[in-house]
Amino acid sequence: MTAEGCREWRQSLGAHALGQLSEAERMALEAHLEGCAECRAELESLVPVTRLMPLADPERFSAAPAPPVALGERIAAQIRTEQRGERRRLRLRFAFGGAVAAAAVAAVLAIFVLPDGGSGPEQHVAFASLPPGMTIDATLEPHAYGTEIHMYVHGVRSGTLCRVFLRAPDGARMPAGSFRYRWGEDARAVLSSALDVSAAKAIGVRVGKRTFVAPLDPDKAGGNGNPNEEDA
Repeated sequence: MTAEGCREWRQSLGAHALGQLSEAERMALEAHLEGCAECRAELESLVPVTRLMPLADPERFSAAPAPPVALGERIAAQIRTEQRGERRRLRLRFAFGGAVAAAAVAAVLAIFVLPDGGSGPEQHVAFASLPPGMTIDATLEPHAYGTEIHMYVHGVRSGTLCRVFLRAPDGARMPAGSFRYRWGEDARAVLSSALDVSAAKAIGVRVGKRTFVAPLDPDKAGGNGNPNEEDA
């Protein structure tokens, strides 16, 4: 075993040589000693010292030297200096992290949110051409940050993962979050996408391994699109 791994065991060797360990501690240490030659060698080097200790006369020992008077203050000053340095590093780290996060949010909003910040009417979409017993509805609400999506799913296998997305004008999928359907319950989830609903061309949901897509009409509220199923 490495010296690092034996550190805790070696701290008990002196007490073991003096017979000061509890029964449980002694048994645990002896089990370790059976497989560690280095700790056995160190214990053997301590045994002669323990035999000489009863011969020592405490009255002949000189007093331990007192530490310098200013030592405590120097240690405290060093600790304060290191603490100030750590706080300064943390402030810089948080400030940098906040700036990066703010820049990332600004970049997302600049790319995907229209200048007027949430335009167009609320839309209701009922997915059609679904397998028997399955129902998927969605309500899309425009907001300054993008689109809030209220999804309703019924009639799929319990535990099925449902991934929702909006389709951008260039055909790219903009993720809006995911949830799991639980059998016997009408699964309702509130999700969001950075893409403004007035710019979205379609809404899709991948239910397990099947993907269903319904087109959107940015100029019409309450429209039911003519959805279709995709393979991917």
